[in-house]
Amino acid sequence: MANIVRSGALFIFLLCAVDLVSGQIHYSIPEELEHGAFVGNIAEDLALKIWELPARKFRLVSDDRKQYMEVNQENGILFVNERIDRELICRQSAPCSLWFQVALDNPLEMHHVTVEIMDVNDNSPSFSKDVFSLQIDELTAPGARFPVERAHDPDVGSNTISNYQISPNEHFGIKVQTRTDGSRTAELLLEKSLDREQQSSVHIVLTASDGGIPHRSGTAEIHVIVVDGNDNAPIFDQEIYRAALPENAPQDTLVTRINAVDLDEGVNAELAYSFTSHVSERIGELFKLDPITGEIRVRAVLDFEESGFYELDVRAVGNAPPIMTGHAKVLVNLIDVNDNVPQIEVRSLSSSVPEDAMPGSVIAAISVTDLDSGANGQVKCEVSGDVPFKLQRFLTNNYKLVTRGPLDRETAALYNISISAWDGGAPPLFTSRTILVSVADINDNAPRFTESSYKVYLLENNTPGGSIFVVTALDSDFDQNGEVIYSILENQIEESPTSAYVTINSKNGNLYAIRSFDYEKLKYFHVNVQAQDVGSPPLSSTTIVNVIILDQNDNAPVIVSPLTLNSSASVEIVPQSVYPGYLITKVIATDADSGQNARLSYQLLGATDPSLFRVVSLTGEVRATGRFRDENLIAERLILSVKDSGQPSLSTTVTVSFSIVPNITVTSSERNYVDNVMLDIPIPKVVTFPVTTCDAHVTVFVVMNMQDNTVA
Repeated sequence: MANIVRSGALFIFLLCAVDLVSGQIHYSIPEELEHGAFVGNIAEDLALKIWELPARKFRLVSDDRKQYMEVNQENGILFVNERIDRELICRQSAPCSLWFQVALDNPLEMHHVTVEIMDVNDNSPSFSKDVFSLQIDELTAPGARFPVERAHDPDVGSNTISNYQISPNEHFGIKVQTRTDGSRTAELLLEKSLDREQQSSVHIVLTASDGGIPHRSGTAEIHVIVVDGNDNAPIFDQEIYRAALPENAPQDTLVTRINAVDLDEGVNAELAYSFTSHVSERIGELFKLDPITGEIRVRAVLDFEESGFYELDVRAVGNAPPIMTGHAKVLVNLIDVNDNVPQIEVRSLSSSVPEDAMPGSVIAAISVTDLDSGANGQVKCEVSGDVPFKLQRFLTNNYKLVTRGPLDRETAALYNISISAWDGGAPPLFTSRTILVSVADINDNAPRFTESSYKVYLLENNTPGGSIFVVTALDSDFDQNGEVIYSILENQIEESPTSAYVTINSKNGNLYAIRSFDYEKLKYFHVNVQAQDVGSPPLSSTTIVNVIILDQNDNAPVIVSPLTLNSSASVEIVPQSVYPGYLITKVIATDADSGQNARLSYQLLGATDPSLFRVVSLTGEVRATGRFRDENLIAERLILSVKDSGQPSLSTTVTVSFSIVPNITVTSSERNYVDNVMLDIPIPKVVTFPVTTCDAHVTVFVVMNMQDNTVA
């Protein structure tokens, strides 16, 4: 037999639906081919490139325990992997086929492949025994028929038994009949009356031959014994009995009752019923026949899916010699009941689907089967529950599980998809199967800060390198798509880049001050912070951190009038002009701090004669309490203190001495002019100092023009 055999016809039916390509391929090969025998070029028949086979995970999917077929991944040839015995696989069922599926990924494809196993005439007909005995009464009239042993040939079709022949003789011919299942049986036909006294036995060679090429045959010997006496054979009241019962009929259920009569009397009329040799051993296991009553009952569990029809050959055998028999048939039809639950099988499954998958994307290929027939075997299938998936039918009892709407991993990362199937029986039978599908994350969410902007209050004189604030951004994506990296977007602060002032920890968003801030130089700045994920492409968002520098009492008051040198000042005075309340001088100080830290008070700490002076604490005015003498002023020294209101308080002191100006009589206008000129010399034109109101939280800055004594 040739090692390479290919059928004359290859049938391919392709059906394309959305993302799944499916089709049907049919090959035919004879049985008994050796390992490696050519079946077909499946890659060529599917229009696949050779490189696609490993790249797309080309594979055969089969329910058979044995791998009868295999594909050479290097050339796409489908070959026989294990010797195939058609009789072992399919017994006498025809046609005999192997079914499997071809699966490919990226995109998902499912192709149904049918390899029909053609029968080879490798079996000869055979009989169960070499010699059979048959007793026939000599009074039997010509035309009587006698069933002969049935030969067995495991081949099918034309290779099975097609004819029976007998060796030449003067009494018998043979009649071959075709049964409803197509098999052949033979009966001896008595053509000439027997005469026991002339010939007590007849030896006939029975030959069964098949229709194969070349023909095969088998023989058995029939020993016909001619007996004398009982000359009436039993006769059934019907040639064919018909019965119907459900496949779930319990054991001992009555199928039918057969009846035969014998016109003889006495012992020659006694009968016994039995199955003929035409009834197979399997049928004998399912049914029993009472030899006395003729009742046929159920012996074992029946199964419509195994066989829905049975043909029973029965006979009635007389008890008196010679043994005479009558024959009849019993045809039993089984009624299918809904006793098989639908079966759901997942042929191919993508256990993970990206959340941006378009509606209609194929997730799995599913087949549903029900061994029942008619409405009992008609199956409906659907996805249970409110999930974004549905089933699409693309072949008989084959479905695609596809997405029916958008997916969002952040809403649902895992789906337990329940697939329900039910048949059309009454009542229907249900089954379900759960498929676990995870949603793969894509980078579709940008990091989000907990606030659109932040305010940070920072005391001046902070320690460089210390943490000043933490910003937080959340990303609902998964893994690296949800990993957030923080950075500072550069902008100018006092003509310097932001990176000269602050830095940020890229992992946790902790902001650190690079330098120590001075409120008197920088009171406010803002930082633009970016949060970016590690996805591809990356997504980002920004926020503004407003940093407000808070003042500390780190500046002592500075005396700007009168002019001081080494904390000492000299004031000219005309003793004759002094009167009680006279303004001797006014101490003016400034403080670079703000708020309470810049609120100043003045105090007389010491004097040579404290009774001569008084100091107004809020204004710093030094006024006389009486008139002076020259000798009093020459040695007089005043120690004045200027103190702010910070915590802790800072202060500055000045020692004031006096120089006497000769007594010059001047007019009032001249005195005013002199006073103004004296004030103009050491005192700046404009002095700014803070004044705290009754509301301790409000500080008013007062601007005084020392020339015209106006206040703003």
